[in-house]
Amino acid sequence: MLYRVDKEFSINAYNPFTNTNYDDSWIVFYLTDSKEYQMTVGNGGIMPVYTVKVSKQYPEWRMSVMDFIECNAFYGRNIIISITEDDYTEAMAAYSGHHFNENCLRAYECRYLIHSTTWENWKSIQSDDCLKSWNILKSERPDWEDAPIGKKLGDPHDFSDFIMFSDGGISSEIVVLSKQNGVITMNQDMPYQTGVRLYFDMAKIAQDGLLIRDGFHLKVKDTLPLHPYVKWIGDWKNAGLPEAISTPKEFTEMSNQQFNSLYNTNNKATLL
Repeated sequence: MLYRVDKEFSINAYNPFTNTNYDDSWIVFYLTDSKEYQMTVGNGGIMPVYTVKVSKQYPEWRMSVMDFIECNAFYGRNIIISITEDDYTEAMAAYSGHHFNENCLRAYECRYLIHSTTWENWKSIQSDDCLKSWNILKSERPDWEDAPIGKKLGDPHDFSDFIMFSDGGISSEIVVLSKQNGVITMNQDMPYQTGVRLYFDMAKIAQDGLLIRDGFHLKVKDTLPLHPYVKWIGDWKNAGLPEAISTPKEFTEMSNQQFNSLYNTNNKATLL
């Protein structure tokens, strides 16, 4: 069910549409005019409902709005969206002919995206010859991690049904850093044990009907074979580092340089 409000409303413990507490079936989207961010997500363990804020400073805000609505409706979530009627109408017009799972990349989307993992998890991925969502891994291996790192951002349980991808920036290494420290850690210069950066051909993933857009993530549900989708596997050795201990910033920069050189790409996902 979709609920639209014209102005940003204050979230408190009670859902204004049900007068009961929120549960994981609800999600909230704010379209803002903020100049402090383009996109911010999560509840930080504070908000009673998972919240996405997208600023109109983000050039593709119209697509983000509609991907958010269409994807969450498809998966049966109750949606509250704070957006004016004029902005909503503009977003719907811009989205004509598009879908959250359309099988081609859009002009602004990156050809190559990254999934980073720890060295220990990479061994498991190699054995399986595929990526698996956190929930799949937990169902197969009861001794798997106690909780995904996204839980610290307030991610609903079913977010862990998906494999998430990031652009060529540092965010995927921040996830690995945070997993190693057990808390969300944003220090890109903090030493950590490097893992593996997997560079995927997102055009091929989209072409095969696997790519899902939810307005703030690009992701794949449940599992993804490494082949034929992975284009390059970066570890500390082939990134050109002297040892496995590095920083998220250094490992990202070195890996991206190697990938750009090997594939002679100007893909914006791999530019620093």
